Amino acid sequence: EVQLVESGGGLVQAGGSLRLSCVASGFTFDDYVIGWFRQAPGKEREGVSCINNSDGSTYYLDSVKGRFTISSDVPKNTLYLQMNSLNPDDTAVYYCAAVRLYFPRPLGDVGPYEYDYWGQGTQVTVSS
Repeated sequence: EVQLVESGGGLVQAGGSLRLSCVASGFTFDDYVIGWFRQAPGKEREGVSCINNSDGSTYYLDSVKGRFTISSDVPKNTLYLQMNSLNPDDTAVYYCAAVRLYFPRPLGDVGPYEYDYWGQGTQVTVSS
């Protein structure tokens, strides 16, 4: 059974930091692109960052570049998202998701509808 389990969300003041974790099981972690998505109330789900475990390439949403860092611990089947300098616009439910790419593609072109597996989400709330 495939599982993606997120943790690390919470309430933080603007300017603060949080570290999200996603533990994966049931599939070959290092063959997959693992990504973080977020969805705020009334807004579409958007890709925040992802990493291709097969070659280490990464993608970041423009608005989080320089503030968020994605990393992957393949032996532990765990994905992380270090989020610094948080602002209220970062408030959302954050989801971990996985997709296997069978040919090279820009990671930013892989839409959420293409991801095969999803976690249940973790709430991040940034107060002003």
